Amino acid sequence: MSSIDDIWQEVLKILSRQLTPTAINTWFSDCKPVDMEDCRLVIHTSNDFKRSIITDRFGDTIKAALSDLFSADFDLTVLAGDEINDYVSPRDADNDLPEMEGYTFDRFIVGKSNEFAHAAALAVAEKPGKNYNPLFIYGNSGLGKTHLLLAIGQYIHSHTPGAKIVYVKGDEFTIQMVKAIKDGSVDDFHTRYRDVDLLLVDDIQFISGKRATQEEFFHTFNNLYEAGHQIVITSDRPPLEMATLDDRLRTRFEGGLMADIQPPDLETRMAIARNKAAQLGLILSDEAVNYIATVITANVRQLEGVIKRLTAYKELLGDEITIETAKRAIGDVIRDGDYIPTPEKIIRETSKYYNIKEDELTGQSRSKNTVMARQVSMHLMRTLTNLSLQAIGEQHGGRNHATVLSSIRKVEELLKSDPNMAGVIRDITSNITTNT
Repeated sequence: MSSIDDIWQEVLKILSRQLTPTAINTWFSDCKPVDMEDCRLVIHTSNDFKRSIITDRFGDTIKAALSDLFSADFDLTVLAGDEINDYVSPRDADNDLPEMEGYTFDRFIVGKSNEFAHAAALAVAEKPGKNYNPLFIYGNSGLGKTHLLLAIGQYIHSHTPGAKIVYVKGDEFTIQMVKAIKDGSVDDFHTRYRDVDLLLVDDIQFISGKRATQEEFFHTFNNLYEAGHQIVITSDRPPLEMATLDDRLRTRFEGGLMADIQPPDLETRMAIARNKAAQLGLILSDEAVNYIATVITANVRQLEGVIKRLTAYKELLGDEITIETAKRAIGDVIRDGDYIPTPEKIIRETSKYYNIKEDELTGQSRSKNTVMARQVSMHLMRTLTNLSLQAIGEQHGGRNHATVLSSIRKVEELLKSDPNMAGVIRDITSNITTNT
């Protein structure tokens, strides 16, 4: 047993001999070890109710298990909710992970839209600097990029407590660099970012176009990479679509592993809704879950925001969670103009308009009508969603970046020269946004 996590796993094994799997999952699934010192184990659970159950029903069993493991009498402290923030001592100055509870791998809902990014992040966390370096995760806002970034950091921090970890946002990197130059503390700045085991950079797109910042980051990147230290980067777009990104940085970003996160499909959105509701102690009907997941299609953060509002309605107002309550919560989170359709919806409505089958639109047919429908679909996907060109190509039979860009430009040219095309776009857009 080399860590507190190993000790906790041994305790759970002992508990599992006396309790059913259901009991273990119900009371200990979100329970985490925090500290162990002077024959006292400190663990954390999500709320006071679970704490009381763990303390009253299982406290003696846990202490007995620890006594068996270490041949000494142990005490147990169970923290609940936000109490952990007051208990945990300040992080070492070298470990700049923000305190964001829940941003762990076991809280990340995996679906087809993010399974590759999740697998890549976990592989990096398990063998930093060896598997994929750098790891470049990209996708729209609110899909889970920061969650995976912080999950990597927290995993490495818990399994290798001595690891030096720094987390920074792209715009903050620029601000800190300018301040270092102004204060004459450039050497300290270099030490901060170049003498680390793991560098986590969120929203790297903000350094694009900033020549001095890119120059500094280029040298930081090279220093860490050549030393075999792990670099993980997130962005709202792939390097190819950052028009003002320095070519030297682009080639280095693309030289690692790039993993995109797409808007989750309906099944994954429903799983996210159920999972978030369970974390907050809220029971949702299948009807309510289906409605929420159907309306909010492209942003996990908005989906979670709706669940939080429903929880507040239930706790503060005693409201029953109905479809009408869900509509009210959704209205608090998104405006009518914020509706982002799914790629499937765009393809379906475009195919209907041109009276062709969906698999024809995404297939290899070169008939004039089908080609036009395909180009229009790509244009709509670019304007109505936040999908990258690569992702749009994947939605249309795996077509490449250049083909997608060419198709979008052809439709844009038609919109300037052919008044009928404007009507086509308007009609299909109306069908997409009203036929929900």
